[in-house]
Amino acid sequence: MSTQGSSNSPRNSRPRSRPSALDRRQAWKIRDEWFRFARAAQYPLFAAPKPTWLVLGGRGSGKTRLGAEWVHALVRGLPPFAQTAYGRLALIGETLGDVREVMIEGLSGIAASARVARPNFEPSRRRLVWPNGATAQIFSSEDPESLRGPQFDAAWCDETGKWKHADACFDMLQFGLRVGTEPKQLITTTPRPIPLLRRLLDDPAVAVTRMKTIDNAANLADGFIAAMQARYGGTRLGRQELDGELIADREDALWSRLMVESAAAARVGDTPGRIVVAVDPPASARRTSDACGIVVAGELSDGRALVMADATLRRARPTAWAQKAVALYHRYAADAIVVEVNQGGDMVSTVIHGVDASVAVKPVRATRGKWLRAEPVAALYEQGRVAHARRFPELEDEMCDFGPSGLSDNRSPDRLDALVWALTELLLGPRATPRIREIN
Repeated sequence: MSTQGSSNSPRNSRPRSRPSALDRRQAWKIRDEWFRFARAAQYPLFAAPKPTWLVLGGRGSGKTRLGAEWVHALVRGLPPFAQTAYGRLALIGETLGDVREVMIEGLSGIAASARVARPNFEPSRRRLVWPNGATAQIFSSEDPESLRGPQFDAAWCDETGKWKHADACFDMLQFGLRVGTEPKQLITTTPRPIPLLRRLLDDPAVAVTRMKTIDNAANLADGFIAAMQARYGGTRLGRQELDGELIADREDALWSRLMVESAAAARVGDTPGRIVVAVDPPASARRTSDACGIVVAGELSDGRALVMADATLRRARPTAWAQKAVALYHRYAADAIVVEVNQGGDMVSTVIHGVDASVAVKPVRATRGKWLRAEPVAALYEQGRVAHARRFPELEDEMCDFGPSGLSDNRSPDRLDALVWALTELLLGPRATPRIREIN
């Protein structure tokens, strides 16, 4: 009888070899290494190597810790951030105090995160010195000229979005990144709409990582995320400071962020009277066609309008968006579905009545361009005559990106179109007649 595979076989009865002393030393060495605790966004093991890495993150999302660990990895020559040791680094912050208090001595800074080789800070010479001889000089964005002369093989730029002389400082740094075999730089910041960040985001040679505050919830105080979301969730400030989004105004846009913020902050004391569901159908029934804009709005007794919902659907077939519009009609007890019929004509009303023949449908036809139709609606916002029931980030982005040539990415402004139809019907057009099957 064969004993192969038996627990008594000589093959399986051999004692396992003990790990060598070298194995134990390696295990002890890496037990506290950062890769065991870092999130994927902070440790891009498989990211394509690029000389410039831009990290946009919310407050408390782990940007500073990432920067500190990146510096340690370069000084020690640890993959994936470095293949060889780097020896001449630059640390640049808004002020020299920020570099010292945040980047070096902060709770997540270079000194606090050092495990193997703790650098010595020499304030008089404005530099860090590691036991292996590597140095990191500190600089302030207030003095771009201080970067004229020194040379580096790497640089960590922190909170670049609030640098005093961002472009000048960054440009001076580029001339100094000229030693070593592979000069590189890390930029960590909460985004602000400054020209430098826009330039970096448009540069294909820049690797971009985005991190949200909520991603780092495990390392933040209990209740912090909930408190911030309750107070700032969905607002421009919240999207910038918590979600790490770059929120910018377009100079020629009809709406500004201030106008939208004001509408969202406006108080509403009564329940809307007349309510409409506005629908801007896509030009095609194909799944790859534009979205179907669907917005619900109501008229208030003080002459204002309240935007109540943005239920826009993407890649929806006619039956799907018609069902959604009818469901909203009943949910909000609306007086009519206002639907733009330029593309589909009578077929659009037919599709809606195919879902529910009892709903009141008001077809509207565009006789002017989108910009001309939107101008008087934007004026309503300037006059404080429109309030938003809550934040509608995607709709707000379209509003603040809509210029004479349309949206900056050439997409169709479907949400905005539906908004314009709804508010035109409520505040600028003739009042709708009572509920009937079809309004002509």
